[in-house]
Amino acid sequence: MAFELPPLPYDYDALTPYIGSDTLKFHHDKHHAAYVNTLNNLTKDTELANKPLEEVIKATHNDSSKATIFNNAAQVWNHTFYWNGLKKGGGSPSGELAEKINSSFGSLEKFKEEFKNAGATQFGSGYAWLVLDNGELKVLKTLNAENPIVDNKIPLLTADVWEHAYYLDYQNRRPDYLQTFLDNLINWDFVAQNYAAAK
Repeated sequence: MAFELPPLPYDYDALTPYIGSDTLKFHHDKHHAAYVNTLNNLTKDTELANKPLEEVIKATHNDSSKATIFNNAAQVWNHTFYWNGLKKGGGSPSGELAEKINSSFGSLEKFKEEFKNAGATQFGSGYAWLVLDNGELKVLKTLNAENPIVDNKIPLLTADVWEHAYYLDYQNRRPDYLQTFLDNLINWDFVAQNYAAAK
C-alpha cells in the first residue's frame, strides 16, 4: 500500500492573511507531495512499504543506510501534523491543557516566548515543537526532518521553520512568522486532543 498525500484540512485561502494561498499551494502540493512520492519510490517492494509511517520513522532513524528513507518519511509525518495544527484565529488553550501550560511554563505568554525562541534560533531548517515528555510539557527544536517520536516524546504542536513554510509571506523574518503562528494560527483543539490522548 503506497503512502498517500493527505489533503489540506482547509482551503488554500483559509489562513490568509497570516499564511497566503500561494504558500500553501507550493508547500503542500509541491514540497509535501514530493516527500510522499520519494518515500514511495524508496520503499517500493520492501518490507517498509506496508508499515505505518511512525514505524518507518523509528525503524530508519540512526541508520545511515536508510537516512534518505527516514528524511522523507519524517517529512511526510511532520507536514501532515503541521497542517492539522493550523487554524485561522488562534485563540487560547482552555481546560486541562491551559492549566498544564501554566504549570509547566508559568503562563501562556512564557510558553509563547520559549516556543518562539526555539523556532527563531533553530539554525538552518527544522521545527519547533511542544511535546509531552514523561508527563511534562516541553518545548524543543529539531534539525531538518528530525521528529520527537524517535525519542519517545509525544508531539502536541509543531511550527515548520523551513524557509518554504514562510518565505513568500514573511521573507527572512522568521520571528515575525513565529509570532503570527503563536498569536493567530494555532489550532488549540488539535493540541488539546493530542494532549488528552497522550495523558
